[in-house]
Amino acid sequence: MPLRKSMLSRIVALHVVVVIVAAVLLRFVLHWSLASDVAKLQLSTMAAQIENFVSHLAPSSTGGWSLRLPDGVRDQYSDTYGRYAYAIIDDKGTVIFSSRANKQPLFAIDPNATGIVPHKERTPGGATTIAGASARKEIDGHPVWIQVTEKLSHRDVIVDDVLANFLQQVVWIIVPVLLLLLGADIIIFRLAIKPLFKASDRAKHISPTRLDVRLPTDDMPLEILPLVEAVNQALDRLELGFRSQREFAADAAHELRTPLAILRTRIETLPHSDASRALGRDVENMSRVVSQLLDATELETAVIDPESIADLHEVCVEVAEFIAPLALKRGKSIELTCVDEPVLIKGNAEMIRRATRNLVENALHHTPEGTAIEIIVDPGGSISVIDNGDGVPLTDRELIFQRFWRRSSRAGGGAGLGLPIVKKIVEAHFGSIAVEDGPGHGAKFIMRFSRAIG
Repeated sequence: MPLRKSMLSRIVALHVVVVIVAAVLLRFVLHWSLASDVAKLQLSTMAAQIENFVSHLAPSSTGGWSLRLPDGVRDQYSDTYGRYAYAIIDDKGTVIFSSRANKQPLFAIDPNATGIVPHKERTPGGATTIAGASARKEIDGHPVWIQVTEKLSHRDVIVDDVLANFLQQVVWIIVPVLLLLLGADIIIFRLAIKPLFKASDRAKHISPTRLDVRLPTDDMPLEILPLVEAVNQALDRLELGFRSQREFAADAAHELRTPLAILRTRIETLPHSDASRALGRDVENMSRVVSQLLDATELETAVIDPESIADLHEVCVEVAEFIAPLALKRGKSIELTCVDEPVLIKGNAEMIRRATRNLVENALHHTPEGTAIEIIVDPGGSISVIDNGDGVPLTDRELIFQRFWRRSSRAGGGAGLGLPIVKKIVEAHFGSIAVEDGPGHGAKFIMRFSRAIG
């Protein structure tokens, strides 16, 4: 089945697209979420550092300022350590205290800013290396700006390293997980549509001989159930139509048999003449058509028992004995060629007898007087019927097995049902039928069956 027509392939393809999009979006979402949390953590830490400076900063009585940092804190902001830096700026923009030798503000001051102001600086290469914060504080009525920074590229700063490594590794975690979910989705989907596969298997058994089969509705998904029920209702209507058609054909054939038998009896009481003989032949043809109608009707529901065995030798002997009087009456003869032992094949003897009889009757209607119809039983499991008629042209050898087909609309002798019945019987036995040129200028019909083992 082409992928573009497969529901499962479409779902898998769409899931693959969703997995790729989800993996990309999830990477960016995680990056944004983690970066936001890291920034909040850093700002909170720097705010605490600013408050620490406030607690150790005080104006002096001489108009200056004093900053008494504990030894551990002072070492933390030393140039030797190189991770943290600070600057304290008065309201005039003059740096009062600074951990840097240049005594310059760490960041530009925004006089209108309030609260904790975050800062970030990027190197010329574009990577963020400095994160900081500044805040305006009132100490004993004297406003000052306190600025602190942290060098993110310092070896002791592991937050950004963890963030970067995590984002590199998370892709290799997300993609397998999403693919695993995709596999789980496929399994779940196949389990969900399992009733559809059961319905498909059941539908394969629906045929003119098995119109009683219906699609199962148990465990059928609610989305599909209306369609399945509609199909079952359509099958109900089809079964009713087929049954009505078969019953009509069978009833019509049965009803015609009685008046034909009466008509044949009355014709036989007439004085012998060309007219009475012509009437007799017409009644025989009509009786044959009625018989074929019954055969065709029965074949619509016929089922071959796979265990049944038929003897082609016995079948052909019975057909030859049955047809011989009619052949002699028409100035023709029946010749039977077969081996003495049984030729056993898998099949129904009565149905094969009907097929053989139809072939022989067909030969009788297409051969001139004074000729013979030969029946040959091959030990390999085939029956051949050979006549000396006009033969079958190559262009007609497929058409003759179609119902109601006749070479000429003026041709008499039947309704075009005999050979289609033969083909249907042979196909029901999983055999084959072919027509070839006869030894002379007639036709040779060959029915081949499977030999029975044992």
